[in-house]
Amino acid sequence: MRGLNKVMLIGHLGKDPEIQNFEGGGMLAKFTLATTEYYKDKTGNRQEQTEWHNIVIWGTLAEIAQKYLRKGMAVYVEGKIRNRSYDDKDGNKKYITEIRAENFQMLERRENTPGAPGAPAAGASVYSQTSAPAPAPSPMTPIDSADDDLPF
Repeated sequence: MRGLNKVMLIGHLGKDPEIQNFEGGGMLAKFTLATTEYYKDKTGNRQEQTEWHNIVIWGTLAEIAQKYLRKGMAVYVEGKIRNRSYDDKDGNKKYITEIRAENFQMLERRENTPGAPGAPAAGASVYSQTSAPAPAPSPMTPIDSADDDLPF
């Protein structure tokens, strides 16, 4: 049996993409993505939980990310979870979990984004490393059910 490693996130960029260029023309873009969930606790108070995800994008998608993505933008990212380790400058082994993006979609008009005034809507454009069309993300709505007292 084969496994499945697929991640779909909708969130806001925590910073502009950091770009690394490599010999031979390769490019890497990295940024953080915040996803926020809402729930009601046992006392009925609305709670908010934000998770931060490390996103990495390679190749042509990295070039597109550099050109269009900006801090605060809402974006849909689809990819795979990757865990890796490295040694820091003191020789300590560090572990990191990243999402290797295979495609993304901007979920707001670029004119609302700093650095891209008056640009046409980008919500219809899906940027992908594959030739297959990417599925459109489904809208996420907060859980506001009074019956739901789960803490997660």
